[in-house]
Amino acid sequence: MVKQALVIVDVQNDFCPGGALAVAGGDEIIPLINQMSPGFEHVVLTQDWHPEHHSSFASSHPGKAPFETIQMPYGPQTLWPDHCIQGSFGAEFHKDLDRSRAELIVHKGFRPEIDSYSAFFENDRTTPTGLAGYLHERELNNVTLVGLATDFCVAYSALDAAGHGFDTTVRLDACRAIDLNGSLEAMIDAMRKAGVRLAGA
Repeated sequence: MVKQALVIVDVQNDFCPGGALAVAGGDEIIPLINQMSPGFEHVVLTQDWHPEHHSSFASSHPGKAPFETIQMPYGPQTLWPDHCIQGSFGAEFHKDLDRSRAELIVHKGFRPEIDSYSAFFENDRTTPTGLAGYLHERELNNVTLVGLATDFCVAYSALDAAGHGFDTTVRLDACRAIDLNGSLEAMIDAMRKAGVRLAGA
């Protein structure tokens, strides 16, 4: 049993084929994640959990389209299609994901005025989710991340994990990317520079 935490990021219906913000091949990673999970003593899930009319939705900004970028008080924000709305089918975890060993679910993006890619911070980079404290208190200093999407929620989570001093690994074979305007290459480079271990490529 590996003495570390597996953090499964946003394996939800809206990020899988047929969803509102589908990541190509998003459901393909589920069998591998299910295979990996028993090898970890601790498993954490993150779940995008937006209220209706969230500020990151293009529909909340008249004249704006999905994937445009606007300036928010906390900095640049990509606008997204409405997705992962609280209580909706799209926000549910994919039915094939084995959640039986998860000990914690971290909801993110539930504040209407701010988005949250990272499992550790909101996008203002100062409001914590509490995950770092949970891991530190349980002396879980090694974190492996999998899920959706490589270049957004997984990468931001990995960068923050490394910034908190965790020994951080991303299993790229258990992730899929959006790759918006070169975002995948940029975030892979950022993770490498931050000391994140990239495995399974």
